[in-house]
Amino acid sequence: MRPTPARVHRFCRLMAGMALLWTAAGRTVASTGGDWPQWRGPLSNGVSPEAQPPVSWSETNHVRWKIAAPGKGHSSPIVSGDRVYLTSAVPIGEAQPPVYDRAPGTHDNVPVTHRHRFVVLAVDRTDGRIVWQTSVKEEFPHEGGHATGSLASNSPTTDGERVYAFFGSRGLYCLDREGRVEWSKDLGRMKTLHAHGEGSSPVLYGDWLVVCWDHEGDSFLMALDKRTGAQRWKVARDEKTSWSTPLVVDHAGRAQIVVSATQRIRGYDLTAGTLLWECAGLTDNVVSSPVYARGVIIAGNSYYRQAMVAIRLDGAAGDVTQTDRVAWRLNRLTPYVSSPLLYDDTLYFLRHNQNILSRLDPATGQPKGEPIRLSAIEDFIFASPVGAADRIYVTARDGTTVVLSHTNNNPVLAANRLNDTFSATPALAGKDLFLRGENHLYRIAE
Repeated sequence: MRPTPARVHRFCRLMAGMALLWTAAGRTVASTGGDWPQWRGPLSNGVSPEAQPPVSWSETNHVRWKIAAPGKGHSSPIVSGDRVYLTSAVPIGEAQPPVYDRAPGTHDNVPVTHRHRFVVLAVDRTDGRIVWQTSVKEEFPHEGGHATGSLASNSPTTDGERVYAFFGSRGLYCLDREGRVEWSKDLGRMKTLHAHGEGSSPVLYGDWLVVCWDHEGDSFLMALDKRTGAQRWKVARDEKTSWSTPLVVDHAGRAQIVVSATQRIRGYDLTAGTLLWECAGLTDNVVSSPVYARGVIIAGNSYYRQAMVAIRLDGAAGDVTQTDRVAWRLNRLTPYVSSPLLYDDTLYFLRHNQNILSRLDPATGQPKGEPIRLSAIEDFIFASPVGAADRIYVTARDGTTVVLSHTNNNPVLAANRLNDTFSATPALAGKDLFLRGENHLYRIAE
């Protein structure tokens, strides 16, 4: 029997996906095992090559379980084997005089009025039972926060044996699968710009654990031994507050850490922390994290102005801002809080925090059709888009998740609504979609 074009297309897509598993940023194994071990998924680009999540759901359809999440956290859930892990900040005790990090009533400043317990949870993937809940720190936070933020916005990561939870000013923690703390690190106190809180997530690569600490003080990038927490190196950074998560990529036989921030996008050697290259071009309040596509780093943001920069890593050394290592630039429709989704040969991203989805060729920056307005969404979008099974999932704060086809014209397949507010990026694993709201954690599956 001769193969049909459709079968050939599916086979090629499968082989391409398997190849990506060998070369994706930060991964050294040939299979993800259906896990979602970190904030941007197994390939660090928002895609799960193995997941088959549902297309349609509601509060009364395809919700396998829904559990109350203690406290508040905008950190995303991660999935490893039969466990779902998440972090949260739980107010405790009586209200106390409020703490602001500047004059009350400015720029959506919200005071802290309670002592908080900072917790890591393991949830049984099958039935939603809380397997363990470990309190790693109790304190009265030293800063207020933004009205739309949380005190637990840094997402955890796992290697399947240990869970690494970062609470910024409240410390970095390594826990075993039973919830016991194996080691912890106090990295100091952050002073964040505009009272927007803290949010950069830790990154695992082999035996290395990488943390970025950009704030209104002495900023730095640090690498630690994941087993012991011992510092391997620490380098100073000329940066003010940023919230982006570092990206580790393998390029030309060298692992390097890419960090997107206000002054520069920079690449560092993983083993020594040496600065390899840097590029200017973004603006203040960098939240969106970079992605990597076939030798090209793409980073963007949109606070005072809109900007996106694509950098060729081949031959990149020193300041590449005015060189031909810059593959392309963009000054419109760029993301703010959410990060881009890199799915096959298409880069997807949202305009600022709005319901406008753009599609580009990551190699050239050329658009693949006009931007798409996701009309079913009526609120801000803080969660990053994710992709699996030739579909794209965009979740907004109003509880709406729009599902689009990953094809040339990207038709909308469904608009699903849940009764919660969502800022966390979804996790896709196996046939499950995990959504973490302000009040509940959902497992969605057909």
